[in-house]
Amino acid sequence: MRLYPLMAAAALIAATGLPALAGDAEKGAKEFNKCKSCHAITDPAGKEVIKGGKVGPDLWGVIGRPAAAVDGFAYGEGLKKAAAAGLVWDEALIAEYVKDPTKFIDTHGGEGKSKMTFKLAKGGEDVAAWLATMK
Repeated sequence: MRLYPLMAAAALIAATGLPALAGDAEKGAKEFNKCKSCHAITDPAGKEVIKGGKVGPDLWGVIGRPAAAVDGFAYGEGLKKAAAAGLVWDEALIAEYVKDPTKFIDTHGGEGKSKMTFKLAKGGEDVAAWLATMK
């Protein structure tokens, strides 16, 4: 039996346990407009890539970063507990988090409400794919 490329990729993902995330970074850039009222993106040299609010932490390099790791930002206790449990952001976790931040915290080592009250019902995978380019 011959496996087609997509079937082979699905089999590889299933075998390795990697998350099957298929976000579109271009769509994510547009979808991020909903996020920038609270989040900015500033590169390490201090250049503001996306001018945004300061209510949420800066999201430059968030993919691969431990949760609650931006110095000087006042994270909620639930996210701090999730961070203490070893939470490190990847695309799949970001996509899950933005759907329901409080539910996410309660299922990833923390407890209680998230300080992030906004929920992104659709497009989280796209935003996560775009955030992965901000490194």
